[in-house]
Amino acid sequence: MEKKVKISDLKNHAGREVALRGWVQGVRSSGKLMFVLLRDGTGACQCIVEAAEEAAFAAAQSLTLESSLELTGTVRLDERAQGGAELTVAELKPIHIAEEYPISRKAHGVDFLMHHRHLWLRSQRQRLILRIRHTIIKAVRDFFDGEGFTLIDTPIITPDAAEGAGTLFGLDYFGEQAYLAQTGQLYLESAAMALEKVYCFGPTFRAEKSKTRRHLTEFWMVEPELAFAELDDLTALAEDMTMAIIERVLAQHRADLLELGRDVGSLELVRKPFPRLTYSAAVDLLHSQEIHDKLRAELAADERRLGEWRAELAELREQLKQPMKKWKQNKAEERVAELSELIRKMEVSVENRPQHIADAAEFEWVRDLGGDEETIISNQFDSPVFITEYPREAKAFYMKRSPDDPRVVLNLDMLAPEGYGEIIGGSQREDDIDALLQRIEAEKMDPSNYQWYLDLRRYGSVPHGGFGLGIERTVSWICGLHHVRETIPFPRLMGRIYP
Repeated sequence: MEKKVKISDLKNHAGREVALRGWVQGVRSSGKLMFVLLRDGTGACQCIVEAAEEAAFAAAQSLTLESSLELTGTVRLDERAQGGAELTVAELKPIHIAEEYPISRKAHGVDFLMHHRHLWLRSQRQRLILRIRHTIIKAVRDFFDGEGFTLIDTPIITPDAAEGAGTLFGLDYFGEQAYLAQTGQLYLESAAMALEKVYCFGPTFRAEKSKTRRHLTEFWMVEPELAFAELDDLTALAEDMTMAIIERVLAQHRADLLELGRDVGSLELVRKPFPRLTYSAAVDLLHSQEIHDKLRAELAADERRLGEWRAELAELREQLKQPMKKWKQNKAEERVAELSELIRKMEVSVENRPQHIADAAEFEWVRDLGGDEETIISNQFDSPVFITEYPREAKAFYMKRSPDDPRVVLNLDMLAPEGYGEIIGGSQREDDIDALLQRIEAEKMDPSNYQWYLDLRRYGSVPHGGFGLGIERTVSWICGLHHVRETIPFPRLMGRIYP
């Protein structure tokens, strides 16, 4: 009796008869041969159906894209084949013949693909991204478990703001006003006073009216919190965790990253210790003439690259007007789609860059760093860079003031290189009850809503702190993606809640 196996395991069954189940990723005919590209949850392989196998050959001719089926045949090793093995089919049983699939090999706009996200997930690119996301999450959990942290599940429904009332999603909680959690941090602090080293992992929500490539309204965050910890302890922990993620992904997904077009060498350049800048030093960097000259040179290089892409696109479009073999046409159309997207992104970047350069020159000390400033700063380093000690007015009420400079707080942001911006944000927490009450009142918050939080400063207060790592931004950086919408199965964006 044939053995049901997964495609990823085919190479271990050379010469044996096995059964595969999956979906049709492609099908083509070559006279007396039919080639069915089958995928399952682990990979894809070519299955060859010969005309001599009359029933299987006839069944193969009925297949459409994304039809589901079961195949029985003999495994043959072939280094040239996808996955290193092929199947010579003896029996083919359709499970369901799919209707005409809406996502074809031609170029589709982002709106169309997002509207069909439930089907777009089946594409090779999206499957690779989701597998890497899984590995990143597993690496994070393994890291904290290995460091002796205890997982704490914090509330998703909360009575008040933690990160600023302007980004809260409100809801009716049996007649009371409540909100979707912006972070688990405040609750996690109470658990840290019981267990010392804790972390939470779950969805968080920000009603931020932003349509940038880095923003989602619903995203997943891992947040460690440590008792008896100061700012240097937090940066060391963030650094070690980041290295654990990179090393795990490179060990398990090097080939997947290359297939996504990721420059793996950039990830291999990441080394400890990561660079560290104070906020004030970062502002000085933004103001420096050296940076402005470098940015203008990069803009000129991108303008030249844009011209080259436009010329290549025009040439390909002329070629497509002429008769050509189907495989050449498909290849040319794929390159046209790729170039069109590259040109679109570059045109936006080139158009906006002069203003970004001007904004950097005029950046005021006291403002929070925005995406453009983060991009400029992080592009100067091969490894992530820590920016510490931001102005107090730019950060949340719970961050501890610096004893050396009361204008700033003891916080950290970690910016990923290559322009991916902030992926970690955290701080030492204010452990003095009087200082915390002053900040709550200054922010016009109701102290009565935070009595439980203030209790942590009444009963055995200690120096403590933590940070949050955004999973989607991390996946975006590790995979080299332009937009976070590809990093989560069903992204929630401003103006996008379907499907």
